[in-house]
Amino acid sequence: MVRIMILPNVKDVVSIILTMKMMILCCVITVKSAGIMGLSQLDFEDLRGYAIMIKVLFICHGNICRSPMAEFVMKKLVSDANFADHFQIASAATSTEEIWNGIGNPVYPPAKAELARHGISCEGKRARQVTKADYAEYDYLIGMDSANIRNMLRIFGGDPEGKVAKLLSYAGSERDISDPWYTGDFGMTYDDVLEGCTAFLEYLQQNSKIDT
Repeated sequence: MVRIMILPNVKDVVSIILTMKMMILCCVITVKSAGIMGLSQLDFEDLRGYAIMIKVLFICHGNICRSPMAEFVMKKLVSDANFADHFQIASAATSTEEIWNGIGNPVYPPAKAELARHGISCEGKRARQVTKADYAEYDYLIGMDSANIRNMLRIFGGDPEGKVAKLLSYAGSERDISDPWYTGDFGMTYDDVLEGCTAFLEYLQQNSKIDT
């Protein structure tokens, strides 16, 4: 008797192999995630080829001065470091003072001008209020001063995962970033924001190994 071996379709074989690879990848990511506290502990080098996002939300009182300055300064820093594809960066307010009929005000002109002076555009940015859902959405929720932190904790109902921090704490300081709406010194605010964002990126590089 002659036995005839029926070979599977090549497309079917390729499909099966790709499916198995995806299953293995999911298992690797799940195992890595199970033993860590937040994305900051991921071994970035192991996962460099995949779409891992570090999600950062900067928060201040009105979302028209300090937090948008931090948002766009941080975007420039990660872009200059060739990390832009691995970050989702945004900003929000703890209050609704700069939101009218559901539409947020644009970045305050002096803050926008200060960013432009350093070659940074914030075009299209409008204020929005932080929500409780943002706590689950973002990996880092960074306030500008102690009052921001208190209001953030009130909105989030606490900080069980240790995601909330004050920006300058990454630079080893508990100092607040002064609100230029009141001080009028947008240059000093920019310098403080740059110091905090630079230290934050260094923190991520040291703890998440997001170096080349």
